[in-house]
Amino acid sequence: MDASVDRIAWPWGSRTPHGRHEPWPVRVDTHLEAGVEPARVQRWVQTASILHSDGDAMDIAVLDGRMVGVRGRAGDRVNRGRLGPKDLFAWQANASPDRLTTPLIRQDGRLVACDWDTALERITSRTRELLADRGPGSIGFYTTGQLFLEEYYTLAVLARAGIGTNHLDGNTRLCTATAAEALKETFGCDGQPGSYDDIDHADVIALFGHNIAETQPVQWMRILDRLEGTDPPRLVCVDPRPTQPARRAAVHLAPRVGTNVALLDALLHEIIRTDRVDHDYLAAHTVGFDELASRVKECTPEWAARICDVPASRIGEAAEIIGTADRLLSTVLQGVYQSHQATAAAVQINNLHLVRGMLGRPGAGVLQMNGQPTAQNTRECGADGDLPGFRNWQNDSHVADLARVWNVEPRTIPHYAPPTHAMQLFRYAEQGSIRMLWISGTNPAVSLPELARIRSILEQDRLFVVVQDLFLTETAQLADVVLPAATWGEKTGTFTNADRTVHLSDKAVEPPGEARPDLDIFLAYAARMDFRDKDGAPLITWHDPESAFEAWKRCSAGRPCDYTGISYDKLRGASGIQWPCHEGAPDGTARLYTDGISWAHPDVCESYGKDLVTGAADDVAEYRSLNPHGKAVIKAAGYLPPHEIPTEEYPFQLATGRTLYHFHTRTKTARAPQLDAAAPDVWVEASVSDAALLGLGEGDLVEVSTPRGALRGRLRVTGIRPGLLFVPFHYGYWDTRAGHGPDGDTPPRAANETTVTDWDPVSKQPLFKTAAAGLRLLERADGEHAPAPTTTASAPARAGTVPATTGGTAAFATEATEATEATEAGEVGEVGEAGAAGGGDGREEGAV
Repeated sequence: MDASVDRIAWPWGSRTPHGRHEPWPVRVDTHLEAGVEPARVQRWVQTASILHSDGDAMDIAVLDGRMVGVRGRAGDRVNRGRLGPKDLFAWQANASPDRLTTPLIRQDGRLVACDWDTALERITSRTRELLADRGPGSIGFYTTGQLFLEEYYTLAVLARAGIGTNHLDGNTRLCTATAAEALKETFGCDGQPGSYDDIDHADVIALFGHNIAETQPVQWMRILDRLEGTDPPRLVCVDPRPTQPARRAAVHLAPRVGTNVALLDALLHEIIRTDRVDHDYLAAHTVGFDELASRVKECTPEWAARICDVPASRIGEAAEIIGTADRLLSTVLQGVYQSHQATAAAVQINNLHLVRGMLGRPGAGVLQMNGQPTAQNTRECGADGDLPGFRNWQNDSHVADLARVWNVEPRTIPHYAPPTHAMQLFRYAEQGSIRMLWISGTNPAVSLPELARIRSILEQDRLFVVVQDLFLTETAQLADVVLPAATWGEKTGTFTNADRTVHLSDKAVEPPGEARPDLDIFLAYAARMDFRDKDGAPLITWHDPESAFEAWKRCSAGRPCDYTGISYDKLRGASGIQWPCHEGAPDGTARLYTDGISWAHPDVCESYGKDLVTGAADDVAEYRSLNPHGKAVIKAAGYLPPHEIPTEEYPFQLATGRTLYHFHTRTKTARAPQLDAAAPDVWVEASVSDAALLGLGEGDLVEVSTPRGALRGRLRVTGIRPGLLFVPFHYGYWDTRAGHGPDGDTPPRAANETTVTDWDPVSKQPLFKTAAAGLRLLERADGEHAPAPTTTASAPARAGTVPATTGGTAAFATEATEATEATEAGEVGEVGEAGAAGGGDGREEGAV
């Protein structure tokens, strides 16, 4: 083990090369608290990552009743023992001294401690008052992508059948709503067609707006290992920033933000023009190809080049690679989902696979990725804009079937209109029709667009806000009741990653103080409300995680996400299991659509589709006319200009996004010293040419402004495309002196002070990558540099100009180079007790 190389400086660790069609070798990553040797660990408790959508399987090390480290699970299909930086270090946040340990209620304008009975009585009293005075529509729930399946399902039942409200959504609306909608538009149903294992078999991997190196680092390790092995895949990367995948790509396309549909239409044009089309597959399994061919007939690379500001020749090269692939794997994430024409663009990526017949075989698949660890569960369980079990709210027989499962009358379940999406939830609260909003496990006062507006909504006297969380977040500071929740490692439950893999997470330690699992909180609320089924029996009949899981299995039976073949016993000790898993597939299902399209028939589909321009829902008659036999639907889309474009006052485009070392609003990752040191504060990225034009340099303090607000941060000059600014969205105000907002001594640093209240018409996902922005100097650097990592897409354009990112120390390029040389010489190994790890190849990891 080489303790001189750490997993902050070298995030993806050492290489274990493997060839195409070969299994991915095992590499077990471990990090233990300083002074704790493996032999001292008393128990290793099974779990998986809760800080990205990989679902990396791991074990928690327990000593004297507390967490002291983690290690990867060697036998798991998802990660084969590997862990990313957030996996390795963020568990330390559980023991933070500022954890919420007792309920709080607002009294005389201040939050004061109380007991659970007082807090729950205040919530149930307000619920009953609102139900009596204003009805179910006055109550809304806004949840997260980080709870467990059992908790989402319980929440869905108590909200939809107990209270009878249509107002239930998750912050998965911000990251994964377009993934779900694109899959429904094409295949009639949610659920990833592909599998992470496809990385081992693909000869071309296309990453569309997906910085996989930072958002799913373990799967980037898998790609790196393929790139270093025999018969490596060719990468096509579509991203306006110089990400690690972009640096390794055969073709990197950096289009102007908001032009994805134009670029994709040009790729489809070229593939159809050169007849790289699987006509037999199209005839057997799809409808709509003729309309697509007609729509893209004039969408030449030259046409797209003018719109996207990328060379036509490069578009042609990308089309050549995609069009000649033997096995094409495409992955998609926020660069598509949070941008203009989000669903239309994601659907065109599905179309690439349908046109080429690239589905249902090892290496041939599409992964419309998730951004959160349990986003898939919100969709399955109905804790977002869907009914549980991927049932269709427009299909009366689906509603009746769900009513049978819950033993309620169908009219009890709201289905008079689409379930309310998150942006509309806050609009209803702003307008006054929603008077109670229960927020669990998320921080909208930092994560939603146009924060001044969100704060004004949450601060209304007429809105009763309940916040259920681990810490006193910016949102919790505005609540009327705050409930202390237990988290990962402190409770038991299951969760499902982006490729449908279900993992079990067992309780390892006790939660602090009086904190309770989210499931226990929901069950206590339901019991106090005395929700009943149509026969007068309790609506919710389960009492613990395993009985809740068994109840969910009954709800999932016969549906696309069938869990009936999975049990807690089957998940313990083994690798994760991909749904559907049932009597006919007792070991799970690696890939969907291996024998045609399964769930698109009008009688069984989850959705009848929507207009890709207006978002208007089609009805069953329209859908049945288009797709009577239940094939995949090829939906064409033409390019439309973004709603907000640069002006003289705001000449730039602004995109927000993630960095490798943090998750969401940093409530966990900033409390891990290694992760916080790697990216301690907000920064602003601009291109070399734009910085030169404005006379700006590395580390200058700048202001980014839009028509809605402004933020301040130090400048990092990178290889980002000209005309674009990038700001990470993780940074709020909980760790500053002035409380929850940019007032007093707290300068504005939250990216969402600037973003626009706008969303995709189809998926209703907010558009975080479309704002027009200005940039101006506030003060010169005077020796300062941007607090941005050097290992990632945020690396400076000029190597060696700033200190390299390490595990909390400022090592310069020479030291990073020495570390690289050490790892290339074979000095690699597990993560050590000080955070060190098997290194990697500096050529691919882009360190400065």
